Amino acid sequence: MKLKNKLKNISKSWYFLIIVIIIYFSFLIFKENIFYSSLSFAYNIFLKIIPVFILIFVLMALTNYFVTPEFVIKHFKKRGIKKWFFAIIGGVLSTGPIYMWYPLLADLKNKGLHHGLIACFLYNRAIKIPLLPIAFFYFGWKYVLILSFVMIIISFIQGILLNKLMEVKK
Repeated sequence: MKLKNKLKNISKSWYFLIIVIIIYFSFLIFKENIFYSSLSFAYNIFLKIIPVFILIFVLMALTNYFVTPEFVIKHFKKRGIKKWFFAIIGGVLSTGPIYMWYPLLADLKNKGLHHGLIACFLYNRAIKIPLLPIAFFYFGWKYVLILSFVMIIISFIQGILLNKLMEVKK
């Protein structure tokens, strides 16, 4: 009885891991060539992606340490193109769930931040640095760089258009 209750408390992800280990172990026993082929494939992918993951980890740690809400508010108050640049970079570097950013963005809006800058920031959240290594692997670096560049330019245009539309509304 106690064993049955303990098995109910195990997460389904552990079951998946156990099944994968059993499958790999059975391939090791019955089809060694498939086992070593898949192991080699996984190893090669790991070698290609790990340097980028290390770089991303360092960048995320630095941004989480240096970019505080006070830092953001200070830079969004600047005039000219600098605040657009900061909105783009901030959107790309932002992490976590989007709903956690809404209170900060609402506070910035109440302090005079334009709707266009908020839209630009939110638009650039689609460029996720932690996902870039996988995107590079599947689509190639040229495609990912061009796509990211186009998204950044369009976010700027979208922000300007939104500001114009909100002026018309007033």
